[in-house]
Parts: sequence; structure tokens; C-alpha cells
Amino acid sequence: MRLYVCWGTCRGATPWPFRRAESHPCGVAHEALVSAGQDPEVVRCFGWEALPRVFNLTPGRRRVRALTGESTVPVLVTDDGEVVAGSREIKTWAERHPSR
Repeated sequence: MRLYVCWGTCRGATPWPFRRAESHPCGVAHEALVSAGQDPEVVRCFGWEALPRVFNLTPGRRRVRALTGESTVPVLVTDDGEVVAGSREIKTWAERHPSR
């Protein structure tokens, strides 16, 4: 299982002026998976989806775009090949698929 994230898995709010949510979406997704007993391989994609596409051409962002059509992370790819995009969706998936 792979979890594609931006720069990391911190849960705190992103600093201004970049803040779009009170909790960092990549951290929310990672925490939900770990709390469910999952151990995802974390793939750091770098970049930022709000920037022009030219700044989001890292290998991770290109892979995410190939999987989802967008460069936005977090994105989970399960061992079965299922693609789950978005922190809320990943959290829901984790709650439905506990490893414990």
C-alpha cells in the first residue's frame, strides 16, 4: 500500500498563506491509516497543487496525475490496486478496512 503525500505527514495546520484547512490533509490521511493498523509506504511528491502545473512535475505528482487525473494529494493506492483520493475518502477507507 502506498500513500502519496506532499511534503510529509504532519497533522498540524499548514502555515499561512498556504492554509486551506485546519488540519493538514496528508497528515489526516496518514493518521487514519496508522490508527486502523495499516502501514503504508509514504511517497513524498513535493510541489503544491495550487501552483501552476510546471511546478508540479515531480515523479510523485506525475504518478498521482496518472492515477487520478489531478495532481492533488493525498492519494492511497491499496495492495489490490484500488485508488482512493482525498483525506476524507482515505479516512473512510481506513475505518472500513482495519488491519487489527
